Amino acid sequence: MLPKLSKCISFTASRDWLYRHLFASAGLRSVATDLGEGTTMHCWVPKMHKPCKPSLVLVHGFGANAMWQYGEHIRHFMGHFNVYVPDLVFFGESFTSRPERSESFQAECVVKMMEAHGVHKMSLVGISYGGFVGYRVAAHFPEVVEKIVLCCAGVCLEEVDMENGLFRVSNLDEASSILLPQTPDKLRELMKLSFVRPARGVPTWFLQDFIQVMCTDYIEQKRELLEAILKGRHLSDLPKIQQPTLILWGEQDQIFPLELGHRLKRHIGGNAQMAVIKNAGHAVNLEKAKEFGMHLKAFLIDSNTTKSCPTSQFSAGGNIHF
Repeated sequence: MLPKLSKCISFTASRDWLYRHLFASAGLRSVATDLGEGTTMHCWVPKMHKPCKPSLVLVHGFGANAMWQYGEHIRHFMGHFNVYVPDLVFFGESFTSRPERSESFQAECVVKMMEAHGVHKMSLVGISYGGFVGYRVAAHFPEVVEKIVLCCAGVCLEEVDMENGLFRVSNLDEASSILLPQTPDKLRELMKLSFVRPARGVPTWFLQDFIQVMCTDYIEQKRELLEAILKGRHLSDLPKIQQPTLILWGEQDQIFPLELGHRLKRHIGGNAQMAVIKNAGHAVNLEKAKEFGMHLKAFLIDSNTTKSCPTSQFSAGGNIHF
């Protein structure tokens, strides 16, 4: 019965609608900002920006859209920050007609979008590809970023790492076929690489529905984004960032192995601290959501955060649940 029902009702689209409702209920609104030169960036922004609060930007990686990646976590921060959840270019409702595909271009777009909303100081969390972008925001706009969290972000990878067998894939084509899955088998493979304990017995019709809703837009452009982070990449070219940094990693990450986290810690030096979450893979934000959230709160929230603000209905003790 369910496969027949799925032809009429998309479970993925229904859950996406639910996330939209929850984000709106949490005090966010959906806004598309024209950055000029053919680029538009979508972002969930506060319905009411409170100057007494600092700003926090949550940047997604590849996979499901930003709402799915941070839906379990925004409730922890609404009472302490003005929270912004953007779609990077070629994800969600963001796009460009320009040819740039580098994470530096993505970083520039994030900063321009935040400036358009009147935000010139922020802390930032970047998951996976979002960490690549976040790192460039911190490196190129040091006066803008106060603190940064890099989660399972292989920023310190080098092109030679793939040749040397660090990854489970041997070339860009193989990586693209998994990270941009177009068949149920490839999506199952991605799930196995992303989770220590991936869901079993997921029916093919459900996976096809997810692919249709989440994985069919801007395929070639996203492949170019993947190529841009790998081609000609050398650690010696990576600038060091100076902001307080939390490096957060799943111990059994099979997409960006833990070695890259340790490499990143060595590269940044004394401004970075590192936390490794056990029994977690690349999708640590989903697989170990509670521990992930605890590390974020401990690093990002201090005694000065919102101390001059009145109590918010969206504080940790509020009634918004995800």
